Parts: sequence; structure tokens; C-alpha cells
Amino acid sequence: MAYNSNTSADNSMDKKAERMLNKAQESSKLDCDQYDDQSVGEALTPKDVNRMAWRSLALQASFNYERMQAAGWLFGLNPALRKIHKNDTDMSRAMQLHMEFFNTHPFLVSFVMGVVLAMERAKERLSVIRAIKVAMMGPLGGIGDALFWLTLLPICSALGVSLAIKGSIMGPILFLLMFNTINFGLRFSLAHYGYNAGSKAVGALKEHTQKFSHAATIVGLTVVGGLIASFVQLHLTAIVEVGKASINLQKELFDPIMPKLLPLIFTMVIFSFIRKGTSPLKIIGGIVVMAVIGSYCGIM
Repeated sequence: MAYNSNTSADNSMDKKAERMLNKAQESSKLDCDQYDDQSVGEALTPKDVNRMAWRSLALQASFNYERMQAAGWLFGLNPALRKIHKNDTDMSRAMQLHMEFFNTHPFLVSFVMGVVLAMERAKERLSVIRAIKVAMMGPLGGIGDALFWLTLLPICSALGVSLAIKGSIMGPILFLLMFNTINFGLRFSLAHYGYNAGSKAVGALKEHTQKFSHAATIVGLTVVGGLIASFVQLHLTAIVEVGKASINLQKELFDPIMPKLLPLIFTMVIFSFIRKGTSPLKIIGGIVVMAVIGSYCGIM
């Protein structure tokens, strides 16, 4: 069963990569598949790679629905490309290549940039560079979502909020320090790793993508479960009279079954509305109305 699942996931990823490659080729203006100057380009220094990593922060500054992140992608690569390509025609071809459709996770893009610059320096064929670039879009998107949005963000938020709700100014400061320390640490280290490893890094990335994403998702969902128990508050104050006995629904019915059961049910109901595409404003409005009615009737 595990083999079939992995095969299905690989096929899905291959189809996605093929769609992205088609989009990139559709937006291509190139009429040649290689550079005129085939000599190895000038080596990039650690300072050059760091500069590229800094400029990668502007990846989505010119986001559009035709080429997605292409303009920001080229902006990040441009100084290094000018150092590698001394021939104006080759530089023009490189810029046209990197203005094709591009879209990946913004926090991990420096890894792709490093790999692509290593291939540019080696003067690989333009179609090969395009194929490698496109092949890394999907896997890094999946890893980035699992690592940052499902794992790192909830953990940092939980620690920051736990201080903020006590009135401590260290709450937001701790959140920003933790999140950005990891963000920038990965951004710069992956840029250097990608450049030094070159296209060899692509095989390792494809091999471990599924396992890494699965593990990060499990950790993230575990953290989300802890956040539900800690921060989602839903208490029933209703008391039911059964003969001469009075039963507190919250303390004597729901809590013995499972503590924090109501917050869990409430969260899953909200999640079901989100999956159906319900507007967040409608969801928030519904929660406010429910709270007001529940409080007025003495239920909550």
C-alpha cells in the first residue's frame, strides 16, 4: 500500500511539473538553446551568493498572474548573471529565460537560485536549466508549506501569544525573532548549498521530498492540536435538572468524556466551513452571533 501511495504521489508531482514546464515554454521568447560563449563563467564569491539571497526577499514584489514570480526571480539573479555572462547576447538570453513562468515557495527560493546559478556558470543548455528549475518548483512548494505554514508558524505563534495574552511586550518580539531567525538562516544556508551542489542537489531533493513533507505535516498538525486545547475557549454554563439532581453539562458530561472536547468540535465545524469555501467574514459573524445568543440565553 505504501508503494502505491508513493507512486501515486510521484505521478501527481510529475504531472504538475509537466504543466509548469508547458507554462514556462509558452511564455518563452527564446529561439536558441545554448549560449554563444561556452567557456565556464567567473566563479561567484560567498558575497555574491549572499547578495542573491538578500535580493530573493523581493521575489513576489512584481507578482502577476501571467508569469507569477518571474520578475522577482530575475531581480534576485541579475547581479550574478552579469558576472557570469560577459557576452551581451548571452546575457539577453539568460534574462529572457528567467522571465519565463516561475512559482515556488518564497522562503526556499534561494536554494533554486543557487542551483540555477551553478548551471549558468557551467553554461548548460537553456532547456536543461529550464527543466531543472521547473522540476524544483513543486517539491519546494510542498516542503515550504509543511515546514513554515503548518509547523514553524504555529509553534512561534503559540509561544508569542502565550506571552502576549499576559500583557508582555516580549510576545511579538519573541515571535518575530524565532520565525525570522529560522527563515533567514535557511534562506542563506540553502543559497550556498544550492550553488555548491549544483544540479546534484535535485536528485536528493526529489528523493526526500515526500518523507520530509509528511514528517513536517505530522509535527504541524500535532502543534495545531495543542493550540486548540490551549487557546480555543468554549464553556457551557447550562445546568440541566433531572429529577432532583442538577447536572452541569460542561463539568459533569463533556469534560469526563474528554477534556477540551467542545473546543475540538467547534474547531472542526469551523474547519468544515472553510473547506466548503465559506467567507471568513461570514464565519466570524456567525461566531459573534452564536456567542451573543448563547450568553443571552445563559447557555454559554
